[in-house]
Amino acid sequence: MQNNCEGTRSRSEEALVRQAQAGDQDAFGELMRRHYTASLKTAISILRVREEAEDEVQNAYWKAYQYVGQFQGDAQFSTWLTRIVVNQCLMRLRQARRARFVYLEDADLGRLEPLAEEESPEQALGRKEVAALLMREIRRIPPLWRNAFVLRDVRENSVEQAAAKLGISDGAVKSRLLRARQELRKRLTAHAGRRGPAALTA
Repeated sequence: MQNNCEGTRSRSEEALVRQAQAGDQDAFGELMRRHYTASLKTAISILRVREEAEDEVQNAYWKAYQYVGQFQGDAQFSTWLTRIVVNQCLMRLRQARRARFVYLEDADLGRLEPLAEEESPEQALGRKEVAALLMREIRRIPPLWRNAFVLRDVRENSVEQAAAKLGISDGAVKSRLLRARQELRKRLTAHAGRRGPAALTA
């Protein structure tokens, strides 16, 4: 086994690629060993977190192992491998963004429904109708603004907390929050007429 490993390490990259495509796992392993440092640096430059970068390099290498037979040799093997690593890292970033916003898309907006200690059946019905209207119109606000609004005004996060969760600056949160409030006010006014949102509860 040791002689086989030493022999693998002395082979040219082109020979290793051909052997890996023929199913030689030792040859593929040597290719990965040679490029691991460069692959990890690339992944870290995208993801910024070493542990995540290490995970995605391993995932990229598994994909490379699955598809090495499709490598045509039009570019250097290192270029082909780097492209897989980059794509894998970008996929992780996209998945992270989606996960971060999913709960906002389906946010529980029940906290917008005002509570009354004593109310008539008519008032209770009116309150529920207003709450339903609010939830419907909030969900119609463009997601870019709505996410900031839900975090700040519904879930009552601080501006700093909302900024951290959205991965943007405090100023960006305030700007999006302002736009969301203006949009919601416009939508509610359209329902209530000139008297504004207050007319909804009259």
